[in-house]
Amino acid sequence: MLNLSGITVRLGGRTILDCASAALPPGGRIGLIGRNGAGKSTLMRVVAGLLEPDEGSVEMPRAARLGYIAQETPAGSGTPLETVLAADLERARLLDEAESEADPHRLAEIHDRLNAIAAHAAPARAARILVGLGFDEEMQQRPLDSFSGGWRMRVALAALLFSGPDLLLLDEPSNHLDLEATLWLENFLKSYRATMLIVSHERDLLNNVVDHILHLKQGKVTLYPGGYDAFEKQHAERMAQLESARANQAAQRAKLQDYIARNSARASTAKQAQSRAKALARMQPIAEVAADPSLSFDFPSPAELKPPLVNLDMAAVGYEPGKPILSRVSLRLDPDDRIALLGRNGNGKTTLARLLAAQLPAMEGEMNATGKLKVGYFTQYQVEELDSGDTALQHMSRLMPKATPAAVRAQLGRFGFSGEKATMQVGKMSGGERARLALALITRDAPHMLILDEPTNHLDVDAREALVQALNDYSGAVVLVSHDRHMLELTADRLVLVDGGTAREYSGSIDDYTDMILGKNQEGSGEKAAPKRDRKEDRRAAAEARERSQALRKSAKAAEAEIAKLEGRKREIERAMFDPSSAAPEDSKRTMTELMKLHADVGAQLAEAEAKWIEASEAVERLEAA
Repeated sequence: MLNLSGITVRLGGRTILDCASAALPPGGRIGLIGRNGAGKSTLMRVVAGLLEPDEGSVEMPRAARLGYIAQETPAGSGTPLETVLAADLERARLLDEAESEADPHRLAEIHDRLNAIAAHAAPARAARILVGLGFDEEMQQRPLDSFSGGWRMRVALAALLFSGPDLLLLDEPSNHLDLEATLWLENFLKSYRATMLIVSHERDLLNNVVDHILHLKQGKVTLYPGGYDAFEKQHAERMAQLESARANQAAQRAKLQDYIARNSARASTAKQAQSRAKALARMQPIAEVAADPSLSFDFPSPAELKPPLVNLDMAAVGYEPGKPILSRVSLRLDPDDRIALLGRNGNGKTTLARLLAAQLPAMEGEMNATGKLKVGYFTQYQVEELDSGDTALQHMSRLMPKATPAAVRAQLGRFGFSGEKATMQVGKMSGGERARLALALITRDAPHMLILDEPTNHLDVDAREALVQALNDYSGAVVLVSHDRHMLELTADRLVLVDGGTAREYSGSIDDYTDMILGKNQEGSGEKAAPKRDRKEDRRAAAEARERSQALRKSAKAAEAEIAKLEGRKREIERAMFDPSSAAPEDSKRTMTELMKLHADVGAQLAEAEAKWIEASEAVERLEAA
């Protein structure tokens, strides 16, 4: 049992946690969620004992072993395999003792204990965890100093999982993982038999792994049973009840205020009015559910370009002459494409993205792109390189030197940086806010194609849903690299697998790819694979649906323009009928009979145009619902 009792934490004069209390069930798999900046990492550090709360306490069994990844990544000349094995402190201590122990009785005890904890199988178990997180056999033997910070974080995660603590604390464990490693981690955590507390914004992980959601909001925590979908339903019901109570209270307040205003001055009712005034003063206001600006994503619509935007024909790309990372790549991108790049980190997804963004030239083959093509390319490096001392307004103003201040602020407003938010220093922003600012910066000139490399890191679940909606509303092309398969499922209609030194269309679905990664469709598994949907047929149907939607939207827009034109003409005729002196010259010469006939004709045309507009609009709604 893990008990949080009245946890209060104040940082920089601001209350982050405000008497947060919850009793977490033993053996529970708890997903800790909340908006960016709500204090999730602060609460995790309190539970891990790294931060002393101003008030309150954390209670857990004394013998419980707690596991938490420190901020410092492992480094040095040791290998990933050695680092992971060293995480089992008891095994490491017994092996060291066995090397120097001369007493045969003690030596026998040591070996008995090593057998009891299956120490002989530890290297194989450690290697399996490393393989699952993307380390092949060669990588497991390289020194840690040869890896980037992201890969060393994977080593830290592998060491934590290998140590098998009784209370596992994970803070955004998938942020440094690709889709393949994220799938492995999810599968591993499903079979983990200890209590775990996970900060995550991955909807699939929160649905498939956890059995409770701990929601952190305004410094308080509330425990909900079930995964994220269950929480979302319960929370929506709770918010609806809160809004209903607020509306009822507002009506009651208005009623009391009206009574007080009408009866305070009358001697016969003054006491009753005073009583109601006291009741009004005691009434605690129920706050209105406020809109969150962190959910704001609005990509500007690009100018139309004829397809294709980009065409690769047997192209090769790399960083050193004569040493391509990818070869024989043939790929066409059209204005309304939604493409997800699949493949493990290191296979060349980022290299292909940089080729499409024209940051790398084609070494061989051809790459043809329309001359007016503008590309918005998002990477985590752009988020990290933002000047912490500058404001969002200063960043945007530098990149839009010829734009008016109103235009600069309008672009920031598309991504939730309105009013005082625009003048907030980057150093005071949450990770999600910095990611939104980076997206605002790369889309300032309405690009025809967005290339987004892991855009969801640091975005909370609601912000990810808002980003999905914005991408689906965006009229340009999208190329997406993400470990969030919920986003891929809702956004992408073409999958490209980057593997084996090339990139090719993947004909299956995200579910097919998931099964392939987890090895569920291997021959001899004994399981009959479920029939798979025809991905090409899905893409064709999706493309046809988009074409129908675009045609219907154009039809609705044309009908709308025709309605405006006819309404204007109708007003001109009516002016000629009732005020001939202000009529147009051609109408002033017409007789009343002619004007009445003309009025009836225009009315009939207007009714026809309105019918067309209604039909097209309803068809668009039906298509989008389908």
